[in-house]
Amino acid sequence: MQAQTEWWRGATIYQVYPRSFMDSNGDGIGDLPGVTSKLDHIASLGVDAIWLSPFFLSPMADFGYDISDFTQVDPIFGTISDFDALVDKAHELGLKVIIDQIYSHTSDQHKWFEESRVSRDNSKSDWYVWADANPDGTPPNNWQSVFGMGAWQWDARRGQYYLHNFLAEQPDLNLHNPDVQNAVLDVARFWMDRGVDGFRLDALNFGMHDPELRDNPVETIFKRPPTRPFDFQRHTRSMSHPDLPEFIAKIRQVTDSYPDRFTVAEVGGPFPLTEMKAFTEGETHLNSAYAFDFLYADEINADLIRSTQADWPGGPGEGWPSWAFSNHDAPRAVSRWQGDCETDQYSKLIALLLLSLRGNVFIYQGEELGLPQAEVPFEKLQDPEAIVNWPETLGRDGARTPLPWTDKGNDYSGFSTQEPWLPLTEAHSDKAVTLQNETPDSVLNFYRNIIALRQSSEALRQGEIAFLQTDKDLLAFTRKHEGEEKLCLFNLTNRPLLFEQAVGNILASVGDPIKKRVIPAYSGFIAG
Repeated sequence: MQAQTEWWRGATIYQVYPRSFMDSNGDGIGDLPGVTSKLDHIASLGVDAIWLSPFFLSPMADFGYDISDFTQVDPIFGTISDFDALVDKAHELGLKVIIDQIYSHTSDQHKWFEESRVSRDNSKSDWYVWADANPDGTPPNNWQSVFGMGAWQWDARRGQYYLHNFLAEQPDLNLHNPDVQNAVLDVARFWMDRGVDGFRLDALNFGMHDPELRDNPVETIFKRPPTRPFDFQRHTRSMSHPDLPEFIAKIRQVTDSYPDRFTVAEVGGPFPLTEMKAFTEGETHLNSAYAFDFLYADEINADLIRSTQADWPGGPGEGWPSWAFSNHDAPRAVSRWQGDCETDQYSKLIALLLLSLRGNVFIYQGEELGLPQAEVPFEKLQDPEAIVNWPETLGRDGARTPLPWTDKGNDYSGFSTQEPWLPLTEAHSDKAVTLQNETPDSVLNFYRNIIALRQSSEALRQGEIAFLQTDKDLLAFTRKHEGEEKLCLFNLTNRPLLFEQAVGNILASVGDPIKKRVIPAYSGFIAG
């Protein structure tokens, strides 16, 4: 294993979704100067780094994940000088800066695609995934897109179909082509030259397809009831090609040519563990990866924590895991899991749990305030996935509404002077940053205290994890590193549970105190 000295090992990383963080120019959309103006808030949490969701030039068909130029800042977010200023300020505050990289697809307005679609024999004709129609004019195979439609779009200019695993406006790059690989690696160099400390690699396992374009087999095992055509297939052909780790090794070579850089992959799909291990294996692949174990889970319980942690025992050559309970793609965890527990208490409980796990921790903006999922009426929806699948899925807009900086005395809670791109809710304004700053036992101040505890403990940052034999519904484990040990106890149920061992000195807690070795409902403790 690597020496335990990397800044990112066990790091706490704060995700910023720029559209909804802070609007500096009064157009209702958050921007980079807005982020810079609020970096002091992020630094006050005690986190190690920020992760910025896309701010690149884009037609915004998928709100920035459809990129028309990888090296330009979209004007709605500011300028490249604004980005440089953000990096400088973050570094002054001791914050690393991680940004998204999206190598699986571009916008259909990217200059690469505009050239590729002109003919079948131009210099970029093979930069995207093109295929002839079947003899009856139908698409080449049965592949389906994530967003609820076929994954092939007819293009009259070339007289062929092109592949899009997401929106039709997001054609898939052909990463089997070495020229495409070199082009996106140059993008990575461009941003590291500007001081970026690492990358979150979006939808990485969508990066390579089966060149023979064979049909996907039918899916027969479902973690949850299918809601889209995409769910009815096992995506062994349209994504996750075995050559992908070889390309990932090239990414690692580039990032290793700069000091102290960090890479983490997003790996989707119902059974992502094998790919996560392959993407992070040894010293020649990515540093870390995360899946959707928690992000789409309808409930959280002791078994889920035990199973996900057991997947990463820390053996030779194994990568390092990352964990997130919420992000811009998933409904907020507190609303998914809280049951009959009070919102602030439950927000603190899952914060304590997340920050006690072995691996890196991602905190999504607003989690530190205990924000519940916002209700966005149909006529206000912006998310293309939510609109297509409404009302069967919650969509992503309810987790993307603007942050409340001041209380409801300000019409837009200090986020903007104009109506925001997504509506604010009164339930969020009541949890504004200014209000919580002044309340010692607020969710916000609890996050600060727990992050400080984790940062002061090598056992919590990078120690081994071992589970204790208890009632199956009680979560009990130790974190150990070089003689330091912490005991972590969590009752995620709505009834009291027994714990027969002595607990010791409690360093952090949520819920009612332990009495006569009874762990109260919805409670958590770290002792040491």
